[in-house]
Amino acid sequence: MSKTPIKKRSIVFFLVPNFTLLPFAGAIETLRIANRMLGYSAYEWRLCSVDGAKVSSSSGICIDVDTSLADERRSLSGENRPNMAIVCSGVYVEEFNNKSVFAWLREAYGRNVAVGSLCTGAHILAQAGLLNGKRCAIHWENLPGFSEAFPQAEVYADLYEVDGNLYTCAGGTASLDMMLNLVGQDFGDALVNRVCEQHLTDRVRAASDRQRLPLRARLGVQNNKVLQIIELMEASLAEPISLLDIADKVDLSRRQIERLFQQEMGRSPARYYLEIRLDRARHLLVQSAMPVVEVAVACGFVSASHFSKCYREFYNRSPQQERAERKLAGSSASGKLKIAA
Repeated sequence: MSKTPIKKRSIVFFLVPNFTLLPFAGAIETLRIANRMLGYSAYEWRLCSVDGAKVSSSSGICIDVDTSLADERRSLSGENRPNMAIVCSGVYVEEFNNKSVFAWLREAYGRNVAVGSLCTGAHILAQAGLLNGKRCAIHWENLPGFSEAFPQAEVYADLYEVDGNLYTCAGGTASLDMMLNLVGQDFGDALVNRVCEQHLTDRVRAASDRQRLPLRARLGVQNNKVLQIIELMEASLAEPISLLDIADKVDLSRRQIERLFQQEMGRSPARYYLEIRLDRARHLLVQSAMPVVEVAVACGFVSASHFSKCYREFYNRSPQQERAERKLAGSSASGKLKIAA
């Protein structure tokens, strides 16, 4: 049964330099198609940047905006106050630091404006202090660094999360699912289904659907025992589980596990375990300011020196060089992102 339609919903999309186009376009197109199916503009939106100037996406495509942050702060107390404000970001989000933006988001939330984020935007909502004790979602690649930086946020590897008046999604096509959820709240499932048909989307994914492909598809592995072992490894990165304990849990001998991994993965279980721990360490190095020794501990290494040795052997550079290269790559974005309040 359809819900009683609301007359209008006004949304501000706040664009952060290097925002990702795909989730932004998915959100906008979902609203546009909903309007088309309804026959009137139930959803209106405007684009905002800090200074009102156009913003470059991570793909280099620049988008013109309609308003500045100052305009939107004034709008909060006027007739143009939006129903929702959504932060759109992408790469180098860790470099963003603007107290005026944080204050605007807090004020909007305090005035009963729904606040949301696309892709890595949850990072900015957390910086504003809005996600303490709240459920949220962020892109899986940014989840390790986010978890370390904001331990008070309840972050999940879901497509999207809705906690009261807070909407966060993992980016990519997950923005489509989150906005379909919004359309469903406003107008019911019938309109959602019509929008999906226009999108050529065969189903509406649930918020709790996984972001990444299942292990079987992601790794191309069919052996259930190997998949079970990998799941145990991925669940125990900070405190690595011994191969003997793994063997006991999966009811195989150590020799059988060694043979299975060589057949299915082309390397030993110890080597594979090391690789996924180093992969997590790399994400922490480029997404957080954690000292190298803390990164080492978080990824199950007994010392910073042992961690550095393994890291250099695998990536052909030290953890310190990894961070330096990340800063160099983001230097052109830093000037835009680190805008003083």
